[in-house]
This record gives sequence, structure tokens and C-alpha cells, in this order.
Amino acid sequence: MKSFIVCFSLTFLAIFQYACQPSETGQSDVGAVNPGLAEVNPPAEGFDQTGSDTTAMHIADEVMQAMGGRAAWDSTRFVSWNFFGNRSLLWDKHTGNVRIEVPRDSAIYLININENTGKVMLHGQEITHADSLAKYVEQGKKIWVNDSYWLFMPFKLKDSGVTLTHVGEDTMQNGENADVLELRFKNVGFTPENKYRVFVDQEDHLVKQWAYFPEASMDTPRFITPWENYQKYGSIMLSGDRGERDITQIEVMQSVPDSAFTSMDFQM
Repeated sequence: MKSFIVCFSLTFLAIFQYACQPSETGQSDVGAVNPGLAEVNPPAEGFDQTGSDTTAMHIADEVMQAMGGRAAWDSTRFVSWNFFGNRSLLWDKHTGNVRIEVPRDSAIYLININENTGKVMLHGQEITHADSLAKYVEQGKKIWVNDSYWLFMPFKLKDSGVTLTHVGEDTMQNGENADVLELRFKNVGFTPENKYRVFVDQEDHLVKQWAYFPEASMDTPRFITPWENYQKYGSIMLSGDRGERDITQIEVMQSVPDSAFTSMDFQM
């Protein structure tokens, strides 16, 4: 994503509260740890570098390195996954082509998220009216924005529109210590009013938990969800374990059939 965020509605039995303590890591300490990380993981154009702090940016660079590195992420081409058993997605990172299959709606979206173009089939019928098609292309993009962020967020900590700060340290639900990063958004995406807190394991530098706030002014998150059971796919690390729900059928590929972004027949 981009750093665009659309929250997928989830219901949790409890709302968790936590308090974060100030970090003692200073700017000079961060630079001494590994000054080369920032050079190989430059921020995206539009990232709020002025509003973000040095500690948070360094931790983001450590996360990128732990996930396989910026070069591995940039060179990854095709990724497919199933989002919580509801729909399947295929994304060409290099062209912006996306295929989404939603069996329960007999729906297929073949869109380009960079150009906002594409074809859509809903309830088994292709949408041909221009205004309706534009609406459903945007809907497909919203689906991709949401579903991709639930899988790829750790790669997007320095994306366009993001303000990234280190708000302290805390203990995660799994009992491990974590640095807590806060993501806010400026004039970007479908829901720029959202806020996230991301918990980064201090030992392996992987994101192990996140908290979602519908409004940046909120102190209590709508939900807290784990990021567990990382595995290597291609050259990158990904986690599909979100506690009560799983992202499944994750696959990284270097090529896909030509029909992947043209066929209105179910394939995934």
C-alpha cells in the first residue's frame, strides 16, 4: 500500500489497554548501532520525515532488514494470499495489477491500483456501465488497500503520508518486550484519521503485535491483534497469524499465467 488504510471490521471480546514508557534511546545511540540501514531503506516520497523521530525511523529500518531487506522487498514481484477465508488476492507489485476473487459474491476484480482502471464481475455479471464500473474499481482498490496492509504493513512504516514516532516500550500479550511505534497519516488514503501502534520485538526486530485506533485522538484501541509465526516466502518474511483469524495461502512467485489479470473465470 501505499500507506493507505481501510479497516476491515472485526469484533473482539475485550479491548486491551496499555501504557508505554519513554524510550531512553538517544539519537546518537541510534546512529551508532547501524548507520547504514537508513541508506539502504530510504523513505518514500511524501513520508513525514520532519514530524517523525530518529529512533522510530531507525527501528523501522531494523524491521525492514529483519523482513528480508529493502532490496528483497523491492524485487519481489507477484504475491498471492487469502484474506481471512473471505477472498483471494494476487498482486503484481511492479505494475500495480491486482486480481481479487470473492466467491460468496461471485465477484472478480481485475484492477490496476496505480491507474484506477480495470474490469469487474459482480454476481456473475460483468459491470459495463462506466459510472458503475468506476465505483466498483474503487471498491476493489479499497479491498486491496485493506487486505494488503494486514499482510505487508511492516514494509510500509516509512511510506508516503506516514508520521512515525517512538512512543515507548511495553510488554506484548506474548510476554515479550517491544518498542512501540505510532503511525499517523497526513492527507493520504481512504481513512487518514486512523492511528496504529506497532509493537516491534526487541530481540528479532519483527513486528509481533499491532493496535488499531479508528481516530488518532483515541487513547484506547478498537482492537489489538498479534503478528505471529513468520515464515520465509521467496526472499521476504511474512506473518499470516492474526490470532482468531489467519491470512492463508500466502505465496511469492516470479511469474504467473497471462490469464491471471485478464480472465473472468475463477482461478484461485
